[in-house]
Amino acid sequence: MSYLDPHLKDRLDNKLEQLQKLRPLPPASVLKLKEQFSIEMTYNSNAIEGNKLTLKETFLVINEGLTIKGKSLKDHLEAKDHHEALNYLYKLIEKDSRHTVSEVFIRSLHQLVVKDTDPDFAGKYRTGNVIITGSDHAPPDASEVAHLMNDLIRWVNKNKRKIHPIELAAIFHHKIVFIHPFFDGNGRTGRLVMNLLLLQKGFPLVVILKNDRKRYYAALTKADRGEYEQFVRFVAQAVERSLNIYLKTLLPMSPRKETYYQLADISKKTPYSEKYLNLLAREGKIEAHKEKRNWVISFEAVERYIKNRMRKRKV
Repeated sequence: MSYLDPHLKDRLDNKLEQLQKLRPLPPASVLKLKEQFSIEMTYNSNAIEGNKLTLKETFLVINEGLTIKGKSLKDHLEAKDHHEALNYLYKLIEKDSRHTVSEVFIRSLHQLVVKDTDPDFAGKYRTGNVIITGSDHAPPDASEVAHLMNDLIRWVNKNKRKIHPIELAAIFHHKIVFIHPFFDGNGRTGRLVMNLLLLQKGFPLVVILKNDRKRYYAALTKADRGEYEQFVRFVAQAVERSLNIYLKTLLPMSPRKETYYQLADISKKTPYSEKYLNLLAREGKIEAHKEKRNWVISFEAVERYIKNRMRKRKV
C-alpha cells in the first residue's frame, strides 16, 4: 500500500528529474543554496522545539559568533550544535552517498545535536520513561528502546528499494519520534535522519517550517494511529518547496519558469476562492508551496488542476 498520492508523486519525480539533468550543479550556486538551507533548517528545527532565536539571530550566532542579548545560553548552544550536526550529515553524503542508516549513525547524529545542552545523555538511549507535553502519545518503555531501534533499522533497510524515498523518509521519521529513543533531541535528530534518506536520492535538504508546527504535529498524531497519508503528504509538500527553490535559483532563464502569487491575489482571476485554494494546497491537490507563512500558487498550476479535473470527468 502506498501512502503517497500518485499525482503528487509524479510531480515531484518530474521536478527531481529536472534537477538531476542540471548536474553537476554550478559550485557557486550550490554553496549559496547550501548556506541558505543550513541556516533555515537550523532555525526552523530548533524553533519547533521552543528555541527563541529568530532566523537572523541564528545566522549571526552561527556565522558571526555573536551573542544575542536577551536570549538564553541554551538557545545559542542549540543553534551551534544543530549546525555542526547538519555539516556532519553533508560531509557524510559527500564522502559516501550510499551510507547505510544504522543505530551508530543515529546515535552519532544525536550526540552532535545535544552535545553542549545535554552532554550526559548525548548519543545514549534513554534509561527512563518520558512524557511528551501536549501529546496523547506515550512513548514505549525505556527497556524496549534498543529492541525497537534495531527493528527500525531492519525495516528501513528492507524497504528502501520497495517504497518511494519520500514515503520511506517520512515514515522513518515518524517511527523515530514515536519510539522517542532519547531523553531530548528526538525531533531534531529525526528530521536530520529523514534528510539523509532524501539527500541520498538527489533531493535537496528538506525543511519543516516552524510556521507549520501545528500541521506537523497534527499529522504526526494521525501517524501514531497508523494513518500515514497526511504525514507523508506533509513531508512531500516540504520536499516540493525545496525543489522549487532549487529550480528557481538554477533555472532563472527557463521559459517554463512560473510566477507565484498569494492565494488572495490569484483567487480574483481564477474560478476558485481563497479558502478553496487553501484547502487544495493543504491537501496536496494543487501544486503550491509556502513562502514564509503564506501559500503561493501560479496561474499555470491552477490551469493544470482544471485540466486534470476535466480529464477525470471524461473518464
